[in-house]
Amino acid sequence: MKKNALLTLIAVAMMLLSTGCSNQEEKTKNAAPMSVRSEVVHPSSDIDTKSYIGIVEEESAISVGFTGSGTISKVCVSEGQTVKKGQLIAELDKTQAENMLAMAKAQMEQANDAYKRLKLLHDNNSLPEMEWVEVQSKVQQAEASLEMAKKSLADCCIYAPESGIIGKGVMNVGEVVLPALPVAKILVIDHIKIRASVPEKEVAAITSSTPSQITLGALPGQVFDGGKIEKCIDANNSTHTYDIKVSVKNHERQLLPGMVAHIQISPANQQDAITVPITSVRKNANGEYFVWTNKGGKAHRATVTTGNATGNRIVVLTGLQQGDVVITEGYQKLSEGMEVI
Repeated sequence: MKKNALLTLIAVAMMLLSTGCSNQEEKTKNAAPMSVRSEVVHPSSDIDTKSYIGIVEEESAISVGFTGSGTISKVCVSEGQTVKKGQLIAELDKTQAENMLAMAKAQMEQANDAYKRLKLLHDNNSLPEMEWVEVQSKVQQAEASLEMAKKSLADCCIYAPESGIIGKGVMNVGEVVLPALPVAKILVIDHIKIRASVPEKEVAAITSSTPSQITLGALPGQVFDGGKIEKCIDANNSTHTYDIKVSVKNHERQLLPGMVAHIQISPANQQDAITVPITSVRKNANGEYFVWTNKGGKAHRATVTTGNATGNRIVVLTGLQQGDVVITEGYQKLSEGMEVI
């Protein structure tokens, strides 16, 4: 009797369970397709690529100034102007230098005239040797004074020692300058350097030949290949970062000092890897990681193992293949086999 009652209860339970499963399948079958967003999985080689923000700097900055003092009478350049090597930058008032040159020429003529007259006496042994030595000394002194006067006049003009662009701080006409006081600064930018700060845990992976690419907001759509990378050995104690400088060719002079640049640095030995958004990776009650995929218009749960995360993406080591469609948004209410669009 008891056995028959137990069998009856088992039969009823199986019928209810079958009915429940049937109802659940019917609900899933009749439910409206869930709207989701997805992406096609494909291996990428930029998972280890690091991005840094840098500032464009000139290759070198040359300050040009006069070797003497005086008043500026002419300025031939302005800030931002392109100059070529040998181009006139500025001039001093030449009045004093020209007067000194005229005096030196007069002294030179006087010394030469005395030399010619007394040389005849010296050749006839009619001039004491002491006087002859004195005449020769005066000629040498006059020659030296003349050369100095010529140089002083020439130094009233300064020319560009290298081609480049004029930086800030150009002096104006009428200003008084002192020796070695900069009148203008020439920025050499045929090659530029981009300075950026790199965290100390990442700087060891960067070498002088590590590949890099440069983009700038000021030049949209253009990509520049980075060259040799210099690493500074002094760390910033407050941020624990090291400065690097990436060399970039700039023959068209599009890159100007002060521009903000984005540096993408990629290790030379990086390998392709599949990545998905971190938020699309879920965890079940057993502690296993999975993602929802779209297989033929239906949701499917794919168990995965993950690797390192970079930014907002994470490497998937197993569980996905190239061409799989991973659901990245709208997966919160999905169930196995649910239709998705």
